[in-house]
Amino acid sequence: MPLSIDQHRRTILLVGASRGLGHAMAAEFLKQGWNVVGTVRGGGTPLHDLADEHGGRVEIEILDICEPGQIAALRDRLSGRMFDMLFVNAGIANRDPTQTIGEVSTDEFVQVMVTNSLSPMRVIESLEPCVSATGLIGVMSSGQGSIGNNETGQRELYRGSKAALNMFMRSFAARRAGTSRPMVVMAPGWVRTDLGGPDARLSIEESVPSLVNVLIAKQETPGLQYLDYLGRTVPW
Repeated sequence: MPLSIDQHRRTILLVGASRGLGHAMAAEFLKQGWNVVGTVRGGGTPLHDLADEHGGRVEIEILDICEPGQIAALRDRLSGRMFDMLFVNAGIANRDPTQTIGEVSTDEFVQVMVTNSLSPMRVIESLEPCVSATGLIGVMSSGQGSIGNNETGQRELYRGSKAALNMFMRSFAARRAGTSRPMVVMAPGWVRTDLGGPDARLSIEESVPSLVNVLIAKQETPGLQYLDYLGRTVPW
């Protein structure tokens, strides 16, 4: 889409905003006065409906984060733009989350790890130049990515993929030690979405507004933190 949004408002580049938590985050940032540049994989998403409702404040970009060529193309399209926040929202689970890691097929292992761990970091490494020096860079992790809190097992591949994402963000932050860059890995809580399932404890309305408030407040604190949707520190 051509550049059209109000440049006097703060703007988030929200990767993975078509539905679920990403779409809800886009709506909440709009509510709080931000512009949103959101990515989707195709047309006809709830984010498109949001763009229709908020003409001039929402831009939509096409991106499949598992396709490096599409990441490079997005970087080229955004060249010269500067964002106040980059947040990557991505997550899938294997078909049978009850499987132990020894039971998971190699194909599913690769798919989940590439989608949840490798691809978000490729996006961040590529698009960091589009974020202001004091702009926040964040990823959607999970409380299940905490090694210290894992006392029950279960959802082993998903847990491992988010723990890997956390480690990669630790490495990313270590390479920027001493800068004013705020960074965050976010645990949204167990939310009733397609990924979280119908038995999850939280509704989107109970998680996302608080989560967005935490992200906005985190802009004032340089360095990397692992936080939940209420702003509490999660053990690595």
